Amino acid sequence: MAGSVGPASGEGEVMVEMNTTPLIDVMLVLLTLLIITLPIQTHAVKLDMPKPQENPPPPLTQPVNLGIDFDGTITWNGTPVNMDQLDAYFAQEAERGSDQDEIHVNPNRLAKYDTVAQVLADAQRRGVTKIGIGNTSDYLQ
Repeated sequence: MAGSVGPASGEGEVMVEMNTTPLIDVMLVLLTLLIITLPIQTHAVKLDMPKPQENPPPPLTQPVNLGIDFDGTITWNGTPVNMDQLDAYFAQEAERGSDQDEIHVNPNRLAKYDTVAQVLADAQRRGVTKIGIGNTSDYLQ
């Protein structure tokens, strides 16, 4: 009592019909993705862009390079200055108000923290607002 699976006459023949189930599954997934993404592609967002300025901003000025060497020497654009001259430069920049030049403090890697902190404190005390540490990549190891 054995059950037969295929036709009785051709048990050794090759099956010629293609299995279309995986093809139909893939086509249904692609159709579903197309239906889901289609509304997103046709959706438009209206933006009110600002009109260009009639008067462009003034050109940027060259920043002031304030160097602090390892021995405590302070330079203003390459010229050595003492603390009194530096205070005078800071006061001059502070008088300009919002039109101050940018000051880039470039301390040497071996400069004493006390000297750098004193220069930054003097700048803050005098009212300099556009000041920052320049070229910090030298301090990364």
